[in-house]
Amino acid sequence: MSATVADEGVRAVSRGGTAREFMARSGLVTRGVLYVLTGLLAVRVGLGTSGGREADRQGALQELAGKPLGPFLVWAVGIGLVCMMLWRLSEAVFGAAGPKGDAATKRLASAARAVFYAVGAYSVLSFAAGSGGTRSSDEQSQDVTAKVLGWPGGQWLVGAVGAALVIGGVVIAVRAVQRKFRKHMNLGGLSPQGRRAVEVLGVAGGVARGTVFAAAGGFAVHAAVRYDPAKAKGLDDTLRTLTQTPAGPWLLVAVAIGLMLFGVFSWAMARWREV
Repeated sequence: MSATVADEGVRAVSRGGTAREFMARSGLVTRGVLYVLTGLLAVRVGLGTSGGREADRQGALQELAGKPLGPFLVWAVGIGLVCMMLWRLSEAVFGAAGPKGDAATKRLASAARAVFYAVGAYSVLSFAAGSGGTRSSDEQSQDVTAKVLGWPGGQWLVGAVGAALVIGGVVIAVRAVQRKFRKHMNLGGLSPQGRRAVEVLGVAGGVARGTVFAAAGGFAVHAAVRYDPAKAKGLDDTLRTLTQTPAGPWLLVAVAIGLMLFGVFSWAMARWREV
């Protein structure tokens, strides 16, 4: 009797691990699709060939929706983000894979990521259902900022969120340069050239992603200081602002290519990340 119960427990754990792995890898593939499409749209913005389409998640969804089997693909992206959210939620509840996966800080970070992907999944599924989710990231960012600024202490809250984004962006970039992602990857079966290729994707993609996060956070801080929600910028406006630097549109193109590389790195993670 006890052996039977033990066997059932082993099978339950195995099923749970399999489900978690499926959710993680499906979510990472979906994230890769969104980053590749967003980066491609940003390249078009930098080259002046975007056709008015915005370089953010909504622009990526519109790009997908216009393809053969477009509605199916959009629904698949929404479901993929739900998988990503459930994976991060499972890490918050049961702990993450790897060293110190049960640490309170890692659980809290996973919970925050779960909320982030839940919001993204809701937006994509609303778009797929035709019941909303058509506003750009810029409009959403300014609307949310305006609402929060109207709360008691809202100016401080917007500033704190912006500062957290800046710090988070810097941390993402620095950890990418330090190749911290290697401890989560099982690349033993790859050739030295293959491992170097994955590392190049992780470093270049992580630096580009961190740069965008930090820039968006800086605009949020500016909005809080000026008490002006119009100063807040979503992903599209943040990327377009890069064209106003001395490097001109070429900085935007470089960052956009980096975002595309991060998308490809997400696909590599879907294959080789330990979850």
